[in-house]
Amino acid sequence: MQSIPLALVAVVFAVAIYDFTNGFHDAADMVATAIASRAMQPAVAIGIVAVFTFLGPFTVGLAVADTVGTFVDVGSCSEQVGAAVVFAALLAAVSYNVVTWVVGYPSSSSNSLAGGLVGAGLYAIGSAHINWGFTALQHGQLQGVVKVVAGLLVSPLFAFVVGYLTVKVFIRVFRRFTRQVGPIFVVSQYFSVAFLGFSHGANDAQKGMAIIGMMLLATGVTDVFTVPLWAVALCTCAITTGTVFGGWRIIKTLGFSLYRLRALHAVANQLGAALINSVATSVGAPTSTTQVVTATLLGNGAAEKPGHVKWVKAAGIVGGWWLNLPVSIALGWMYCYLYLVMI
Repeated sequence: MQSIPLALVAVVFAVAIYDFTNGFHDAADMVATAIASRAMQPAVAIGIVAVFTFLGPFTVGLAVADTVGTFVDVGSCSEQVGAAVVFAALLAAVSYNVVTWVVGYPSSSSNSLAGGLVGAGLYAIGSAHINWGFTALQHGQLQGVVKVVAGLLVSPLFAFVVGYLTVKVFIRVFRRFTRQVGPIFVVSQYFSVAFLGFSHGANDAQKGMAIIGMMLLATGVTDVFTVPLWAVALCTCAITTGTVFGGWRIIKTLGFSLYRLRALHAVANQLGAALINSVATSVGAPTSTTQVVTATLLGNGAAEKPGHVKWVKAAGIVGGWWLNLPVSIALGWMYCYLYLVMI
C-alpha cells in the first residue's frame, strides 16, 4: 500500500484553512446588500448562501481548477520544492485574507492565491516553469497566468458596467410602480442571493481543488494534473463552513459605508455579480467574488445617484485590489524561501 506523503497531508490541511477564509471573506460580500436593504435577517441570508455555495461545485465542471492548477509546472521539480511552492502560495493567500478581514476591507482570495503561486514559483523553480500564456496570447488564446489575470482584473470592469445598466433598466421599467414593486424586490432577493451563492461556490471552490491537484502531481501520487472527488468534497465543505460564519466587518463596509442601499440596489447587485461569476466559470476563468460584488455595487450606485456614493471609501477598496497581487507575489516568494530554509 502506497504511503501518503506528509507534505500532501499538510497541504490538504492548509487548503481547508484557505477555503475557510475564502468563504468567510466572500460570505460578507454576498449577504451585505440583502442585510443592508433589510430584505432578510443575517442568519437567513448566510444560510441561503451557504447551501447554494455547497451545491455549486458539484454541478459544474472543473475548468477553473484546470486553469489555476496548470500554470505553474510543479511536476517538473522535486517533491520538496513542489510542496514549498504550493504551501507558500496558500500561506500568502491566508495571510492577506486575515489582514484585510481585520481592517474590514473586501479583498480577493483568488488574487492572493494566484500571486502567491507566481511568487513561490519564481523563487523555487524559475520563470521558465511558469505558464505565462504570452505565446498563446499571440495566437488569440487565453492560457496560464494571462488567463488568470484577465479573469481577475477584467471581471470588475464588466461588473461595474453590468451593475450600472441593471439599475438603469430597473429604474426605467419600474419607475411608475415605486410602492407596489417594493415587496417584489424584497422577495426576489431570496432567489438572487441563492444564485450568487451558487456562482460563488462554482468558481471559488475550484481554486482550492487546483492546489490539491497540483500537490498530488508534485508528490508523484498522480502522473497528470487531476482533481479527485474527495478534493471536490473537501474544498466544498471548507468554503461552505467559512460562509456560515461570515465576516461582519466587511458586511459593514459594503452594506453601510458606500451609500444608502435599497432593495432595488440589492437585487441588481446580486443578479449582476452572479451573472459575471457564472459566465467566467463557463469559460474557465477564475474571478474574485469580492471584486465582482463590490464593482457591481459601485455600478449600482453610480447609475442612480453617483453623488451619494462615497467614492473616497471606494477608492480605498480599489486601491487595496491593486496592492493584492504584488503583495501576494512578495509573500509567496518569502514564504517559499522560509519553507526551503527550514525543511
